[in-house]
Amino acid sequence: MFKRLLASAALAAATTTAPALPRLDAQDMAPIVSESTALRIAQDTERPTLPPVEVRPEVMPDTTEPPVVDSFTADQSPTFNPNVSDVYSQSFPSLSNQIIGGVPLDTAGLNSILRSEQSLFDAPQLATIVDRQELDERMATSMFRALQKEVGVTLQQTGNGQLSPFIRGLTGQQILILVDGIRLNNSVLRPGPNQYAATFDPGMIERIEVVRGSQSVMWGSDAIGGAINIVTRSANPMIGDYSRVSFQEYAATANASSYSRANVEGWVGGSGVFAGASYFNVNEVDRGGGLGPQPGTDYSQYAGDIKYNKILGDNVIMTIALQHFEQLDLPRSDRFLPFVLGPAPNNSSGTQRPTFFDQQRNLAYLRFQGIADVENLFYDAFSTTVSYSLTKEGNDETRFNNNTPAATRTRLTQSEFRDDMIGANVILSKDNGDFGKIVYGADYYYEDIDAYRFRTNNPDNPGATPQPDTPQYPDDSRADRIGTFISWEVNLTQRLSASAGVRYENLDLSATPDYDTIGPFSFTRSYQDWIGSVGLGYEVTNDLKLVGGVYEGFRAPTIDDLTGNKTALQNVQSVPRIGDLGIDPEHSYTYEVGVKYDGDRV
Repeated sequence: MFKRLLASAALAAATTTAPALPRLDAQDMAPIVSESTALRIAQDTERPTLPPVEVRPEVMPDTTEPPVVDSFTADQSPTFNPNVSDVYSQSFPSLSNQIIGGVPLDTAGLNSILRSEQSLFDAPQLATIVDRQELDERMATSMFRALQKEVGVTLQQTGNGQLSPFIRGLTGQQILILVDGIRLNNSVLRPGPNQYAATFDPGMIERIEVVRGSQSVMWGSDAIGGAINIVTRSANPMIGDYSRVSFQEYAATANASSYSRANVEGWVGGSGVFAGASYFNVNEVDRGGGLGPQPGTDYSQYAGDIKYNKILGDNVIMTIALQHFEQLDLPRSDRFLPFVLGPAPNNSSGTQRPTFFDQQRNLAYLRFQGIADVENLFYDAFSTTVSYSLTKEGNDETRFNNNTPAATRTRLTQSEFRDDMIGANVILSKDNGDFGKIVYGADYYYEDIDAYRFRTNNPDNPGATPQPDTPQYPDDSRADRIGTFISWEVNLTQRLSASAGVRYENLDLSATPDYDTIGPFSFTRSYQDWIGSVGLGYEVTNDLKLVGGVYEGFRAPTIDDLTGNKTALQNVQSVPRIGDLGIDPEHSYTYEVGVKYDGDRV
């Protein structure tokens, strides 16, 4: 049934010589896009079916009459509309027309940042969406450009190819980053500003969902200051049968950089594929004024991704996705002349310590999502996901005996760590009409951390031998977390709405750090907590809404907190300290009051 109905809306496949694709106008698209998902099915007492779709082609190529734009639907990007007046005016989407979870192939928004499909106006919390058109307008070659100037998000970029977002004054481990609803945060993310938010190719992104304020009830540990969900691109089943190839190229003169990306996508029958690859090469920044290039600002990166969607039966869709991102020879700019930090011989002046690192992020996941075959008491829509992710980082640090061009190497330190994380979740939702909507589920993540570090003194001397050194994290460390939650959204009156939720979270850690006082010491630690939240919204008018709430935040200590060897990163800091094993979890309470205005004209 699902295949047959989608096929009825199919359009001719696009090629380089074919005419433009026929387009469904706003009236025809309304039954589909208003629900913002290909799997939203109108249910009756017997069997759920999709609403019928009628295809009305555009004006034939041999006529000169232009197509008329009747109206704008919820998922259309802001554009110039010459039909409004004789003078072009720019229309931006109102809050009610920006839908969290409002993308095809996301059933009921269960993998969105709020785990529910609702508009920015209706949501009790403060959120924003960066869509594909905005990313193109920003000419985003990096995540810094993708999030630059976003409302409520401040960015720190210590060096090229790095990024740490701040939300509500918090960053690093206290901001949760997700990819298609799957955690990027793991036990090796460092406190304070770190670079892992930069490990995404903007060309693979469909939209970025940002929520300001704690999201610990929905997502668990780390989401104290807020959460960012990066939604990746998919083939679009709403178009029908089609194929498309696209290419992007950006260039900059200040650093002679170039960004190239190629995409291939298509949908045929009940299956669709989106695939892309990119390469980004950045040279040293020209400081101007005859000063020449600035050392430590060049690097390169490449990325690739593929996503396959398959409709199974009438009510289920399967998604298989693979992602790879890698940065090469990424310099720490503070370790290069003239920006030199760190201890020096005789405490005279800092000596140059060129430091390069490579970092890699991989993700693979299998997801099944859909709606219930028959009406039942437990769920209307579901999503279940199994995932594997890899965070890998290598580091090369070279020390010299002075800061002159004739300086010789006195030490070479090489290190690497990797965090292999396996995850699984099950999310269900049930719409109970006047009694509100319930979303509930459970998630689990298991991590295996491996690390090494070698130091070679006078590496240019014949016979110099690498010696084992304390790695950044204890080799063969373990971490696993499990959580379960329930959330309730309900309209108390015609104008007053409420949301409430509670979560139980448990985290177990084990490792064997090598302390400089007692040597190797094995330990296990467990942390658990109950987390709650409540939010309210009151519509003063159809365009003005008051929102407020109390949101509890929670962050459990990680392998980095308990055993991280900070000497590998900073200077004059000791190796792991046994006192760190007594660290307690972080708790926070966010009290919010705000006003939302639903307007679309500037």
